[in-house]
Amino acid sequence: MQEPPQQRIGLIAGNGKFPLLVLDAARSKGMQVVVAAIREETFPEIEQHGASAVYWLSLGELSRLIETFKRENITRAIMAGQVKHRQIFSSIKPDWRLAKLLLSLTTRNTDSLIGAVSKVLADEGITLMNSTELLEPMLAAEGVLTQRAPSDSERTNITYGHAVADHLSRFDIGQTVVIAEAACIAVEAMEGTDATILRAGEIMKSPVLGKEPSTLSRALTVVKVAKPNQDMRFDVPVVGLRTIETMKQAGATCLALDAGRGLLLDKEAMLATANDAGICIVAETPVHHIPHHGG
Repeated sequence: MQEPPQQRIGLIAGNGKFPLLVLDAARSKGMQVVVAAIREETFPEIEQHGASAVYWLSLGELSRLIETFKRENITRAIMAGQVKHRQIFSSIKPDWRLAKLLLSLTTRNTDSLIGAVSKVLADEGITLMNSTELLEPMLAAEGVLTQRAPSDSERTNITYGHAVADHLSRFDIGQTVVIAEAACIAVEAMEGTDATILRAGEIMKSPVLGKEPSTLSRALTVVKVAKPNQDMRFDVPVVGLRTIETMKQAGATCLALDAGRGLLLDKEAMLATANDAGICIVAETPVHHIPHHGG
């Protein structure tokens, strides 16, 4: 049976494999996909994944994006893949429409910018779908995903890490914190998850906590959360094989995620690599609205 409104969608593609997976999933459901590929970000192989059309746009060309989708009769679109924070606020040359939008922002973070872009698109008759709508099987299922469950000390790190990340995520600072023995070693800002994990590993190798070498265990726990009011249309937490390789390099032994609110890329290879390295991965339902205080 045909479902005309769902047969043709737009894909605004950032970097990484996420846009390629969305494109493949849409095509497997019989959809035609028109891709707006961001010249500064999107992998060139998007051209080989069977899209109806691929248009290469610069990050600042909001008017051209709208004109392209209108010309292609696109009324529903998905935004998938990361756009580096630095690119958004420093590297781009905005067109008049984006320049006007940037000037209207009260806070210059990614959420406020992309939220404003989505409103402009909606005003032009283009609705943004949830970026995970076609990738439900890839969302982290609740429970321990690896052969090994968290140790007592990792469990303590996870609890503390969630409390820290919960507060930080409200400010759109980052989605990742790295913990060792209930001490916060690193917090993600604009550099991204992998760089945060590597920085934590470097800190643990150096005597930064005083003149004597650190007495903290080098075993790091990585906690990556969705924001309490996570907008699933964009900026969904994503982990993959590279995350595990980075954790191995940094000496991290445990990864904690929010169940149902983060995507696992290369899931089989990711879990196999984690098991080989003795790394534990656990996904739990977030408890953002339950107070962390008292007893």
